Amino acid sequence: MSILAGATMFFSQRAAAQQASPDTSAPSTPAQGAAPPAAQQPSAQQSSAQPANGQQSSASQEASPEEIGPRHKVKPKEYKNWTFNVGGGASLTNGTTEKFVRGGGPIGAAGLARNYSKYFGLRVDFQWDNLPLRDSALLLAQAPGATSHVYSFTLDPIINIPVNPEWSGYFLIGPGYFHRSGKLDSSNVVPGVACNAFWDWWGTCFNGSIPLNKQYLSTSQNEFGVDFGGGIARRITPKIELYGEFRYLHGSGGGRTTDLRPITVGVRW
Repeated sequence: MSILAGATMFFSQRAAAQQASPDTSAPSTPAQGAAPPAAQQPSAQQSSAQPANGQQSSASQEASPEEIGPRHKVKPKEYKNWTFNVGGGASLTNGTTEKFVRGGGPIGAAGLARNYSKYFGLRVDFQWDNLPLRDSALLLAQAPGATSHVYSFTLDPIINIPVNPEWSGYFLIGPGYFHRSGKLDSSNVVPGVACNAFWDWWGTCFNGSIPLNKQYLSTSQNEFGVDFGGGIARRITPKIELYGEFRYLHGSGGGRTTDLRPITVGVRW
């Protein structure tokens, strides 16, 4: 009886212990209202994606200008692509022209330059020069008065020399085209007589003598030649400069020459 009672008590306690401890091998049933496992996956994916976002944030921070350093600033352009100039002044004479033309005749000039760098460009100029005849030339022409002038077109490479923000200089040299024309008021010369030095320079002498018609009173001739010179400029506003220029013009054609030394003062922008 004691053995049976002890065995009964042993099995009773074992059964009670088995009921008290849950079976871990069996799948647990989710409680009512709890989120299914599939609903928790986005949270896990979000948590797993956090390191990637963190890497992107870190990469963006590494590419930020603060960590790289200050950006390289582009230097402002130190020259203009196009420069325009207008001016006036007086012209001195030289060579054969000096024998028949007084110095100091007024001139007018205008031009433009295409600059390819701070130091080099290409400049085109138009210039009008008045050529007042000397009294000795009028005496040779036996004329009371006359008008004479030169139209010139020049194409010159220009070399700029910047000294400081206010002062600069330049040199230019190149070919030129010159059209000289004039007209005598009248003349008492006898047609057919031999030409003197004035008529040779004037350009109306025909076969060494004065033409029989009155066409010797006016002249018109084209010459090709060269010009060179230089100048200085002073900046007075951020966009405007005053300049002074000295040039030498030489043209020749048909055995005749025209030599001028114009001095010009003007503005360029």
